[in-house]
Amino acid sequence: MPRPIKSRKVCFLPENNLFGPLISNPQKRETLYMTVEEYESIRIIDFVGKNQEICAEEMRISRATAQRIYYTAKRKVADALVHGKILKIEGGNYKLCESATDKFKCDHCPYVDENTIK
Repeated sequence: MPRPIKSRKVCFLPENNLFGPLISNPQKRETLYMTVEEYESIRIIDFVGKNQEICAEEMRISRATAQRIYYTAKRKVADALVHGKILKIEGGNYKLCESATDKFKCDHCPYVDENTIK
């Protein structure tokens, strides 16, 4: 029996969760689904510019899991761009940051834990 999947810490939900070609009929386009934690890995590594180790710490997962999530997300983005597919971000196994439960604050997290303020 496989181990249960641990929830991944996510600081932001995407403002827009649907991406794709502007022209042509969207009903005829294939849709790829990206999880919220895949989106978060892309945001931390590619947008914020942190490495996979720091991404893993911020998401509270192992580095190997962060790497797997990141590569899966990159493959989906590449497939959507190359083949003109629609990319929809939804679902996954994540937990949003909450100041009462987080022991540290990442640089871009909107929540502040009072225990980390000096």
